[in-house]
Amino acid sequence: MPLALVFVMLCSPLAQAAERARIPWDMETLAAVPAAHAAAGFDEPGVKAVFLEGPPWKGRRTRFFAWYAEPEPRLGPKAPGMVLVHGGGGTAYAEWVRMWVRRGYAAIAMDTCGSTPKPKDGPWRLDRARHEDGGPDGWGGFPQVDEPPEDQWPYHAVANVILAHSFLRSLPGVDPKRIGITGISWGGYLTTIAASVDPRFRFAVPVYGCGFLGEDSAWTGVFEKMGADRAKRWLELWDPSRYLPLARLPFLWINGTNDFAYPLSSWQKSYRLPRGPRWLSLQVEMKHSHPDGARPAEVFAFADAMTRGWQPLPRITRVERQGRTLRLRYRNELPIAGATLHCTTDTGPWQKRKWTDYEARWDGRARTVEADWPANAQACFVNLRDPRGLLVSSEHLEGE
Repeated sequence: MPLALVFVMLCSPLAQAAERARIPWDMETLAAVPAAHAAAGFDEPGVKAVFLEGPPWKGRRTRFFAWYAEPEPRLGPKAPGMVLVHGGGGTAYAEWVRMWVRRGYAAIAMDTCGSTPKPKDGPWRLDRARHEDGGPDGWGGFPQVDEPPEDQWPYHAVANVILAHSFLRSLPGVDPKRIGITGISWGGYLTTIAASVDPRFRFAVPVYGCGFLGEDSAWTGVFEKMGADRAKRWLELWDPSRYLPLARLPFLWINGTNDFAYPLSSWQKSYRLPRGPRWLSLQVEMKHSHPDGARPAEVFAFADAMTRGWQPLPRITRVERQGRTLRLRYRNELPIAGATLHCTTDTGPWQKRKWTDYEARWDGRARTVEADWPANAQACFVNLRDPRGLLVSSEHLEGE
């Protein structure tokens, strides 16, 4: 079946909810197990190296590199799984796979830019080298916008993520119904799309990444230089806001208040689009990097709750402001150990705003939180902390 731009109905409820959304990926083809080839010369403890067949690029075959592993011994007959998507400047990380295997998960980390990893200064500081069967280079693929969609980087990157998922599902020791996905930065961007068009995922955790890149992001200057018509074409094809309304699975969205690439305005508009349950973890001045995006304990706890039925994160169900009071409601199994109101009196770019902490009052029986809206505050949100030290956040509200 040719990988041309086609109409795909993932299933009737999704198609109706998204008004028969049009997506450029042939999901039937991507759901098949890709051919795998030995990746000679790559050696990392505890993981295996493989080249997987990707979609054609400019009429020729492609392969993409991945590390993968299964846990031994397993907690049960089959292990849950994780698909791990790197961000800009990165490649497949063996250390990321090992992190999840140590927690009892099978995991796969694929390269999305036609490269292979080269050791440099440690497990998170790698060089990368293009290989002869690689597809288009990333990230964003903005210069490729005039080419056919199937020859552009976002198409190939999302396809490779889904094919890696199909490969992981095929391993005999993996439970195909308990596989999640997480990605960092550009990998978070890819996670939002892949999780929206591939309904086989159990849950998704985009870190930093989101949609509405043409409105407020690190790339608004790029879109201006592209010109209105070319920018519109890219955004209509590849902005996650195009696909997120398809999603029905649980999402945990993680970001920093001052993230340089994915500001709170675009992040909020993005997490409101999926139709499934959502959790937020907005962390004050969270650093932006591959190791910082891979390590939040909230990611592991969320995965354990989704795949093993372990203690879930608290879930904020409602937040509103009434006069000078901010109120929210939440659901929880573990008791709340703390609640903090975070506010900024600054205006202008989100990346430059300073945040101040204030006391918030919580009622464990009523499962409510109240906080006083400070004078001159331009935006506020509440973080709940559970006994494990894990943070879940309300939406941020704006206005003095």
